[in-house]
Amino acid sequence: MNKRYFSITALGMFSVVMFCSIERLQAQVVQPGTQTNGSLSNNIVTAVPFLLITPDARTGSMGEAGVAVQPDANTLSINPSKLAFLDKPYGFSASYSPWLKSLVPDINLAYISGFYKLDDRSSIGSSLRYFSLGQIQLTDINKQDLGIYSPNEFSFDATYARKFGDEFSLGTSLRFIYSNLTSGQFSSGQQTKAGKAFAVDVSGYYKNQTVMFGKDAILSFGANLSNIGTKMSYVDGGPKYFLPTNMKLGGASTIIIDDYSQFTFALDFNKLMVPTQPIRDINGNIVSGKDPDRSVPAGIFGSFSDAPGGFKEEIREVGIAAGAEYWYNQQFALRAGYFYESPSKGDRRYFTLGAGLKYNIFNIDFAYLLADPQKSPLANTLRFSLLFNFGDTK
Repeated sequence: MNKRYFSITALGMFSVVMFCSIERLQAQVVQPGTQTNGSLSNNIVTAVPFLLITPDARTGSMGEAGVAVQPDANTLSINPSKLAFLDKPYGFSASYSPWLKSLVPDINLAYISGFYKLDDRSSIGSSLRYFSLGQIQLTDINKQDLGIYSPNEFSFDATYARKFGDEFSLGTSLRFIYSNLTSGQFSSGQQTKAGKAFAVDVSGYYKNQTVMFGKDAILSFGANLSNIGTKMSYVDGGPKYFLPTNMKLGGASTIIIDDYSQFTFALDFNKLMVPTQPIRDINGNIVSGKDPDRSVPAGIFGSFSDAPGGFKEEIREVGIAAGAEYWYNQQFALRAGYFYESPSKGDRRYFTLGAGLKYNIFNIDFAYLLADPQKSPLANTLRFSLLFNFGDTK
């Protein structure tokens, strides 16, 4: 049997494009070889990193900050607990983004979600996130054409959120994840398979009406622990990889200037709760850091103290998102933001811009990612969202 190879374009913490073999599934795992300095490598490895992409244009235009901003129909994608504070009985949203289009023309992310309020305190919702990696040319070891394949990944969520009082809510999402990257190709005598996993999100949201700078305001805080779940494998009996378990914490303040104008300012902090890869010697022995081969709970709790560079490196693993939003007459919005990630942990640094239009039951949002095309494959990324809210405001 020929050992087949294929080239695959994939996301590695939003911005990695590489060619890989089926045997190693290198789009998702650590490249072989010695790491001489873990602190100088983006050495946090997970399966299905597409789950970390922010799908909706509103959050995308605010520098990816949104865990604590006022909720809308896209809130399931960033903080499910905010669902309980929506003021319409039901609605749905659809978002679309060409991804890494400056490198590859046919990668895209699509997202749809819907919600329904059971009563004044409880809400349910569901969403589907679909990531297409375009078309890949398959060849065997002799470079013979084996046809075209379109790898893809998706996740399906079911969400429940409930208010406790008028200021606080909790929410949880159950998630099924499917990752089909290999088309069942054989490698080293073993047939590869689609990766499957289950995960949950646990989230909370708090908001309080107050006064800031002499104006009525809403101060809010949010937290979302996402993708807590089973490991994923692409070969029976083969290695298993962590999901991109992520902790997102943030705050936001909305200041109501007058009957027509209001400003929102948001700040989020993100950290992956998965093992940091250790530094190894030429024989593969760990010389600094901790063994990443551990259980999911051990990986989550150990992620705060396992970096080879100690506490300083743990701090570098925290990404920062900041954004601002201006609404005029609750009909037209302008947004801007900035996202920062340490150069040694991914080096995503970019500005974002966007706008929104609200008319009756219909919202449309647009986001544009502003970065140097010579340094960032995410440069000129566009995101579009359509939202529909039905029923009387409660």
